[in-house]
Amino acid sequence: MLDLSNYSLPAIFLAGFAVILAAIEFGHWLGARVGDRGDDNVPTLEGAMIGLLALMFGFTFALALTRFDARRTAVLAEANAISTTALRARLLPEPHRNEVLGLLQNYVKIRLDVTQHQLTQAEWAAAIDKSNAIQEKLWQQAMAMAASDTGMVPTGLFILALNETIDDQARRLIAQRSRVPNIVQLTLFGIAVVASGFAGYATGVKVRRSRIPVYVMGLLVTCVIIVILDLDRPGAGFIEASQQPMIDAAASLAAISE
Repeated sequence: MLDLSNYSLPAIFLAGFAVILAAIEFGHWLGARVGDRGDDNVPTLEGAMIGLLALMFGFTFALALTRFDARRTAVLAEANAISTTALRARLLPEPHRNEVLGLLQNYVKIRLDVTQHQLTQAEWAAAIDKSNAIQEKLWQQAMAMAASDTGMVPTGLFILALNETIDDQARRLIAQRSRVPNIVQLTLFGIAVVASGFAGYATGVKVRRSRIPVYVMGLLVTCVIIVILDLDRPGAGFIEASQQPMIDAAASLAAISE
C-alpha cells in the first residue's frame, strides 16, 4: 500500500493537485459526452460527494489536531518535569549536585537538537539511546545517594521528580509516534478525487458552466489536505509544536549551573 509518510509534502501537493485536475478533466469529458441526458441527478450526486468530502475533512483534521495538541502538551509536561528535577537536584550534596545538573543539561540539549532538523530513523533511534543512557546515569546517582542518605528527604524528592522525567519521555515518544492512520489519509485523497470528478462532470453536462471555480476548489482541497498532513508530521513539516518550554528549561538549567 502507498505510504504517504515516505514522501515530502511538496511532492504530495504537486502529485495530489495533478490527480485532482486529471479527475476534473476526465469528469468534464465524460459529462460532455453524456450531455443533457445525465442532468437529472448531477446536483444531488455532486452535493453528496462534496458533503462526504467535508465530513472527511472534519474527521481527519480532528484526528491530526488531537495528535498535534498531544505533542505540544507532552513537550510542556517533560520540560516541567526536567525543571522540577533540576530544582530538587540543588538540594543534593556534592559531588552529586553538579554531576546531576550537568547530565540534565545534556539531556535537554538532546531534546532540543532532535527538533531543529529532520532526523532519519537511525538518527532518531540514536538520540533515544543517548537519552536512555543519561537516564541510567541519573538513576545511578539516585541509587548512590539513596544508599548513603538515611534521611531520604532531599533524595526522595529528587527520585520522585526523576521518575516523572523518565515517564514523561515515554509519553512524549508515544505522542511523537502517534499518527493519523495511512489508510485514513489515502481515503481522504480518494474522496477528494472522486468529488472533483463529479464537479468536473457537472461542468461537462452544463455547457455554459465554467471550470475555473472547480479548478479553484481543487486547489483549495489540495491545500487543506496538505495542512492536515503537515499537522501530522512532527519534525518533518512546516507546522511544529512550540519547543519554548524546553528552551526555557535549558535556560533555567544554565542559570542554575553557573
